[in-house]
Amino acid sequence: MQSTDLGNKESGKIWHRKPSPAARDGIIVNIVHNTSDYLPKVLRFLNVAFDSTGDCLIAGDHQGNIYVFDLSGNRFNLVQRTAQACTALAFNLRRKSEFLVALADYSIKCFDTVTKELVSWMRGHESSVFSISVHASGKYAITTSSDTAQLWDLDTFQRKRKLNILQSVGIQKVFFLPLSNTILSCFKDNSIFAWECDTLICKYQLPAPPESSNILYKVFAVTRDGRILAAGGKSNHLHLWCLEAKHLFRIIQMPTKVRAIRHLEFLPDSFDAGSNQVLGVLSQDGIMRFVNTQTCKLLFEIGSLDEGISSSVISPHGRYIASIMENGSLNIYSVQALTKEINKPPPPLVKMIEDLPKKKVNSGDLKVKVKSGRIQRPAKSRESKAQTRILKQDLAGNFENKENELSDGLNKKRLQILLKSYGEYPTKYRMFIWRSLLQLPENHTAFSNLIDKGIHVAFLNLQKNYPIKSRKLLRVLQRTLSALAHWSTIFSDTPYLPLLAFPFVKLFQNNQLVCFEVVATLIINWCQHWFEYFPNPPINILGMIENVLAFHDKELLQHFIDHDVTSQLYAWPLLETVFSEVLTREEWLKLFDNVFSNHPSFLLMTVVAYNICSRAPLLHCNLKDDFETVEDMQAEVDQQRVEDEAWYHKQELLRKAEETRREMLLQEEEKIIQQRQRLAAVKRELKVKEMHLQDAARRRLLKLQQDQQEMELRRLDDEMERKVHMRDREIAATAKDLEMRHLELESQKRLYEKNLARNQEAVAKEMRENADAYRRKVDLEENMFHRLIGTDQTQNEKTQKLIEENLAKAEQVCLNTDWRIQALHKQRCNDLHRSECYQEMAKLLRKNRRKEIEVLDAMMEAETKKWEEAEEKDFHLKSEKKAAALSDASRKWFLEKEINDAAEHAQHLCGRVMPKGQNEQVASSCLSRTSQSNDISSVESLTQISLNQRRTHWDTMERDLMERVRNLRQRLTAQARNRCQTPPVLAT
Repeated sequence: MQSTDLGNKESGKIWHRKPSPAARDGIIVNIVHNTSDYLPKVLRFLNVAFDSTGDCLIAGDHQGNIYVFDLSGNRFNLVQRTAQACTALAFNLRRKSEFLVALADYSIKCFDTVTKELVSWMRGHESSVFSISVHASGKYAITTSSDTAQLWDLDTFQRKRKLNILQSVGIQKVFFLPLSNTILSCFKDNSIFAWECDTLICKYQLPAPPESSNILYKVFAVTRDGRILAAGGKSNHLHLWCLEAKHLFRIIQMPTKVRAIRHLEFLPDSFDAGSNQVLGVLSQDGIMRFVNTQTCKLLFEIGSLDEGISSSVISPHGRYIASIMENGSLNIYSVQALTKEINKPPPPLVKMIEDLPKKKVNSGDLKVKVKSGRIQRPAKSRESKAQTRILKQDLAGNFENKENELSDGLNKKRLQILLKSYGEYPTKYRMFIWRSLLQLPENHTAFSNLIDKGIHVAFLNLQKNYPIKSRKLLRVLQRTLSALAHWSTIFSDTPYLPLLAFPFVKLFQNNQLVCFEVVATLIINWCQHWFEYFPNPPINILGMIENVLAFHDKELLQHFIDHDVTSQLYAWPLLETVFSEVLTREEWLKLFDNVFSNHPSFLLMTVVAYNICSRAPLLHCNLKDDFETVEDMQAEVDQQRVEDEAWYHKQELLRKAEETRREMLLQEEEKIIQQRQRLAAVKRELKVKEMHLQDAARRRLLKLQQDQQEMELRRLDDEMERKVHMRDREIAATAKDLEMRHLELESQKRLYEKNLARNQEAVAKEMRENADAYRRKVDLEENMFHRLIGTDQTQNEKTQKLIEENLAKAEQVCLNTDWRIQALHKQRCNDLHRSECYQEMAKLLRKNRRKEIEVLDAMMEAETKKWEEAEEKDFHLKSEKKAAALSDASRKWFLEKEINDAAEHAQHLCGRVMPKGQNEQVASSCLSRTSQSNDISSVESLTQISLNQRRTHWDTMERDLMERVRNLRQRLTAQARNRCQTPPVLAT
């Protein structure tokens, strides 16, 4: 059997290896849900339901977690967390992915397993819903609580009808009959009515059952064809009703162990056309028995006394059974595995007679079950006396190995080595090891037969002699002792049997079968000689203990003899209580780890060892009364325990009486609350009606508003179409306007270009005039320079230097002029760019008329900026002219001064005297002519060549200027050297 723990997983596999259910129990998988929080706990499953295919089921636990298990796909998924316990489930709706769940707050919700979303929320019940029945078409559903049943339309999730009953008559169940349109309602007074689903007209009522087998019906089941109704209750009788003939046609009596029936369900069969014959009956003992209603034979059963079933559901195709166990887990059974033995083919009709085999002794014939402490030998064969010795010699090792080999792959010698190393077995595996060492048969059938005999007369008043606070522990002890008494009558008169069995009952209280078999095995193997002197204590066993004590501690034994203390006082109390009253739980478990792993005499040695370990206090006891002091104290303790238990019992009775009175008060309060709830329900219904009316008025208002909105939308559509048509016409007119505007812009462009050409001519004229003036100025400077050269040959170098400087300045003037030309070129490029902008703006105007004004403003703004830029450049040009004029004036003053100095020097040296004014005129005229001639020539050359030629000319001028500057530097360097070499007198 495979087991799957859901834990905190939201999806995963149901089983991890291919399931192979055994025919004994038929379990495919056991599903548990344990939390892995700080305090782990088990989440109990409460309800389970199959879908219409039978391969998927849903299950909900008490915390509201709902899982879908796909048995064909081996997957599970968490589809919803409702945060409250579910009381009923239904998974066979028309929409396959939806399911209904009834919750603890009396509401019903519909969820989708695929989207995991809430589909609808239905309210109306005032108590817990314990049943949901879905129509075969999946269109309707009936939800049943203790006080009402309600019919729902699953298409609209609205309540269609409500079944109201008298408070004194409760509802047992209301459900749809399969493959029909009939509703069956069953009440607590055994009345059963059939109703038409559509009209809700009563079709018929079943008669009352006979008085000889009159039981109160609590559970019901119907065959798939809807013809037979099975009903049961707190009895072992089953009533089968024929719904067509409307009469009770059969009463089935279940076994005597069945005292009440908790659930009924027919097992579907693919070949019976819906007339199911196998009925599953879940009784009070947690066992579900499947019987054939025709032959009244028990076919198979699921569940056990230790692992009882709480509720079960069978899949529609009859392949699986899903059962919620009493421990909260979920078991999935395979019907095929359970019915494997039943459906075996008949034996063959032809059988063959075989020859008699030759007699041969083999090891297989000598296999025996070996028990601890006593080796049973096989019986000797008379015909093979000669082979006896050989068999013993050959098989001695086999017997020893078989004695050490245990079930489940364990080895006794290895366990003993482990026990000697650690002193005890691991707590986790102790019960498993004990069951293997004791080789428990786990005979459920025999134990069930003993339990079914009830409580033995000898142990009916066990509570008086052995008061136990835990009622569960007392009940288990009572059942175990009764089973032992039924098994062997001597145990009904054994006074120490409760003391002997109690520690094992307390240890195995959750598994009564194992408890019984452990106690029985202990009695057979370790206590088998205790009853030879019954009802007296086992003198033979006590004698063994005394002999062993004499061998190991003669002084202690002599002390016992001197004080008339027998083994019945120092050994027998330990044996009859199996040390449970002198050892703690952990010590007692360690002791029996060793007892079960060794020879049965080990228990006797333990008694001797206990006395030897206690020899010091025992040797101090000098009177027999001191030894019997222990017994009396134990009796006083027991008496005190009895008194305490009686006091606790009295307190329990008082508490119960108080609780009863409280319950009565609570019932009265509950009645008042119910009355208030009914009044509140009436108010709620009135409120609901008012809300319905308001809702209807709101819907009418919403519909009116919707119609108005639709009319407004249609009006807006018409308006939009009209505006679109107008826009198209405006666009066409705009296109024509733009074409006219384009023509106007072209004419404006030509006019602007004409004005621009006129302005350029004016600028060129001005530049020519400036060039003429500059040329005249250069000529004057050159004349003055030539005069300066002719006047004083010795001052040639200085004059040449000044000429070079003037030349450089003239070159600078040329560069300035080039800059002006470049500025004019940039203006031309700017004009071209502006022309392109005009074209682009014209394109934009074709697209959007409204931007025409902005484009014109932008053009005007750009034009204003250009004029401002031209004014700035003109102002800059004027400032440059002023600077040039100042430079000319300074240069003229310098030249005049030099000329005057040269003239004076020449007059002093050569005696040639010239007027000062004439020298100045000659020098200025030379310089002016030179400059003007250079300027005019450069302007004329620039105006006659193209843009590419201008660039070449500029490069040439730059190279000439650099060459002239280089020559000037060389001359200045030579002059500096000559000056350095000239004597000071000559220089002076």
